[in-house]
Amino acid sequence: MKSKIGKTSTGECEQAVAGLDRAKYVLRLYVTGMTPRSTRAIANVQKLCEEYLEGCYELKVIDIYQQPQLAKGEQIIATPTLIRKLPMPLRRLIGDMSDKERFLLGIDLKAKNT
Repeated sequence: MKSKIGKTSTGECEQAVAGLDRAKYVLRLYVTGMTPRSTRAIANVQKLCEEYLEGCYELKVIDIYQQPQLAKGEQIIATPTLIRKLPMPLRRLIGDMSDKERFLLGIDLKAKNT
């Protein structure tokens, strides 16, 4: 399973996150098949991205069973793992992303959004 989700229009991005850095967020979510934990992580990340990053993000979901070389290259040791590639610096979160506050803090939105 490999999917790409997101919107990248600059105008939409600027409107969606007024007051935040207008950077595009590039996220990679590494999962292991369609386990309950993986599907929950996918749903949670999609929901949170649409709520807080609408129009300003690119999300790729990568199943490490189908693409183990990508997991090895990113040194994934646990799943689900979300990597924020951009904006720099790179950030990693492990878990099903059900804790909204932890997610926002983890991708560095909390400090900017409050």
